[in-house]
Amino acid sequence: MALSAAEGAGTNQSGFNTPGQGRGLLEVFRWRYLLRLLVRKETSTRYRNSVLGWVWSYVRPAAQFIIFYLVMGVFLQMARGIENFAMYLFSGIIVINFFSEGFSNATRSLVDNAHLVRKIYMPRELFPVAAVIVSFVHFLPQAAVLLVVALIFGWLPLPMYLGAAILGILIVGLAATGLGLFFGSLNVAFRDAQNFVELILMVAVWASPVLYSWQMVASQVPEWLMLIYQINPLTAGVELFHLAFWDPVTAGAHSLPDNFWTTVWIATAITVAGVLIGQWVFRKIEPRFAQDL
Repeated sequence: MALSAAEGAGTNQSGFNTPGQGRGLLEVFRWRYLLRLLVRKETSTRYRNSVLGWVWSYVRPAAQFIIFYLVMGVFLQMARGIENFAMYLFSGIIVINFFSEGFSNATRSLVDNAHLVRKIYMPRELFPVAAVIVSFVHFLPQAAVLLVVALIFGWLPLPMYLGAAILGILIVGLAATGLGLFFGSLNVAFRDAQNFVELILMVAVWASPVLYSWQMVASQVPEWLMLIYQINPLTAGVELFHLAFWDPVTAGAHSLPDNFWTTVWIATAITVAGVLIGQWVFRKIEPRFAQDL
């Protein structure tokens, strides 16, 4: 028998969810099988119909390394001021490349998957998170090259070095995720967000000690500006990679600032806050995704 209007109005609807609403990043763990499919799709199609295939994962960092080494190391003679400059440079480049690729791809991820966003419901956070994970997959071959070179020069896989590397990559990966959520959601409504991201990425290489040492910055800027520089998550991530791979090979030649670990934990807190802010903005704009796409 059909329910009357009164009976229907009194029906308990607590078990129903608002369509298109989830629990944010927490949903990514519940939908991890779909996350794996997205990652697999992106990694398998990235170099489809490409002659070199996965070799392209090495070409870009190799080209960057050669150019920066010649310009900064040879022409500007930075190699004389930084011992084992080649390893110092490469360990910083692969961290910045991971951040740049993850952040850029996460920003475009919703627009690139507009057909899925419009047609079916799934946690939309899956797309930027998958983009960052794919960037991490592309980062691994470069990290393997760094690891082999470090081992040749006498690096030992001690827990403290491994811990520094893991912490560094976590900070950079979370920073890319938080910014990707923020700008990825804005990019749905305002496509010029991608252009703003390109400006950020252009500055990122120079805003962290990849091509130079932190001592050069400390000698030129006041203490308060140096503190801001140090709590930059990219600076923390790059310096942790230097601490993990380059510093042991140079026999401790890399003197750290007195407040190094304090600024690293501050940078970590800033990164976590960035993820929370990015998620909040993402959730605010999410109801308009299908309409704007």
